[in-house]
Order: sequence, then structure tokens, then C-alpha cells
Amino acid sequence: MLPADGTPAALGAEALDLVMPMHLRIGADGLVVSCGPTLRKLLHPTDPLGRAFHQVIDLRRSRRIRSPARLAELAGTRLAAVLCERPGVDLRGTVVPLAGGGLLVDLALGIGAVAAVGELDLTVTDFSATDQTSDILYLVEANRAVTAAWQRLNRRLEGDRRAAETRAVTDPLTGLKNRRALRDALSRVTGEDLSRSVALMQIDLDHFKRVNDSLGHAAGDRVLGRVARVLRAETRASDMAARLGGDEFTLLLRDSPPIEQLRVIARRIIAALERPMEYEGRPIRISASVGIALSLLYPDPDPDRMLADADKALYAAKRAGRGRFHIFDPGVDGEGTKHGREEDG
Repeated sequence: MLPADGTPAALGAEALDLVMPMHLRIGADGLVVSCGPTLRKLLHPTDPLGRAFHQVIDLRRSRRIRSPARLAELAGTRLAAVLCERPGVDLRGTVVPLAGGGLLVDLALGIGAVAAVGELDLTVTDFSATDQTSDILYLVEANRAVTAAWQRLNRRLEGDRRAAETRAVTDPLTGLKNRRALRDALSRVTGEDLSRSVALMQIDLDHFKRVNDSLGHAAGDRVLGRVARVLRAETRASDMAARLGGDEFTLLLRDSPPIEQLRVIARRIIAALERPMEYEGRPIRISASVGIALSLLYPDPDPDRMLADADKALYAAKRAGRGRFHIFDPGVDGEGTKHGREEDG
């Protein structure tokens, strides 16, 4: 609100800055006498004080206005201007002649207010309460708040989706992959490149029921957790360790090593699982039987058949005395297995 005499000149400097934060006060000589705080922010680091007004603002007219008298003729009209230092920022404004000479140019952001506000990091405090830019700022802030809320919601939903997908293919007790994940992965790798060898190691724990019966399911869960750690230690990043349920586990080895190396891995897994562990001061001993199926031994490897044949090899190992491994050979009749651990009886 203007003072009682109706002239902006009667306002003190602080009041003028508050009412017209983008004003430019010009002396009779055409030099800038004072500048509003928001306009100073736009002009930073240039100091407009003492400079000719036409070096600070450029009025968009057919002829460039350089004299205060010519500028005074525009009083009461709507001005379009740009800052000489920032020609990309559109301004609008009016000229008010001051008693005793001089002019007051009251400026505001023009059409590009929204872009300018973001670019120049302006806030509501940079504008007078009557400046419509304040309304725009409120809308911008509201839009930012809504956008931020949507982004947070989308991130949470995406996180929930990924967590749900992970749970759907993960065994909750051991953290290994589950049967579904194994089947999907096996179908992919056997269908990608028939020249790449894929090995399946079907693993079933020996004497595990005895642990559950004598020490309880908590002890059994502890054993299953240890099995998971052993299998992770024996697999590469490209391989997959899965728990199919109960005490049944499977290793899917992509780009499988040679058969002799598979024998070494099987022996190492069995030896690691046979190491005794304790539960509440009581010793636990288990072992494992392993059945192995190799995709290169099939003219056309099929996931279901490989899983079934790995199971056959596993039970052949159990019948042979447990704590053993067998490699399934599709070309052999009967049990269809090659004993992979004859030397261990």
C-alpha cells in the first residue's frame, strides 16, 4: 500500500523494498539510485547502482530508450523489458514519475516466470504479496510437492514390486533360490546355446531326519543354513544354488567345468557337509548324496528330463551307501549311472 500522499517516493527504503522488491529507482540524470532486493539477486554479481538505467534494463521498443525524459513519456503504459545482463529473462513493468524528478520503474517477471523462478532459485519471499508471480510460485511448489510425493510412492511401489519378485523366487529359510527360480533358469540356459555345457547337481542330506527327531526343527534349520553357506562357497557368481524343499538342494552350473572337475566339486561339498557342528553343546553329524546330470550328454537337453535324471543319479548314490555322488549317463541302460566315487566304496 502506498503512503498517504500516494507517492512511492514517500516510502522509506525498507518499505519500498518490501512493496516493490523488483523496483529500479532512477535519478533525474538517468542513473540508478536504488534497486529492489529481488532485482539485485537477478543482476548479481553486477551492481546496478550508479549505472545508466539503459545499461541495466533494455525496453523492447523499436527505438532504444536512453534518456529519462523519453522513459517518463511511457508512464501509465505497460512495459516489456529484459535485463541487459540476462536477456533471456522476460520482464513486465510500469514507470511512475517521482515528485522532484526521477522515475520509479516497478518490474515483475513476465511470461517465463516459472522457468526463471526455477533457474534463478527464487522463492515467495522475493516477491510482493500482490505480485501474481507469488501465485505461480505457490502452484510450482504445490506441483513440486505432488511430483515428489508421486516419485516417493513410485519408488516405494517399485521397491515393493522387486521385493515381491525376489520373495517369489527365494527360499525364505536359507535365502537360496527356490524350485521355481531353478526351473526358469534351467529352461533359459538349456535353450540358449546347446554348445555350452550345463551341469545339475542334485543334493540330498543323509541322516537329516535324525537331527530333526533328536534335536528338534530349530537344530534342523541351523543345519540347512549351514548347507546354504557351503553351497554358496562352492558356486561361482554365474551359478545358482537352490533349495527345492526339505533337505533337497540343487546346484545349476552354467558353462560347466569338465567331468573330472565336477567330481572334485562333489567330493568337496560332501566333505564340507560331513564336518561335525554343534547345536546347544550337542554334536551334529550329517552327510550328503549327490546326483549329477550334464547337458552335453543329451542330443537335445530337456530341463524336466535333466532334473529327473539327476534325481535318478542321486538315489543311485544313496543305494550305493550314501555320502557319494553319481553322474547320470543317458546312453547306459538299467540304472543309467556311472559311479563317480568307486574309490570311496
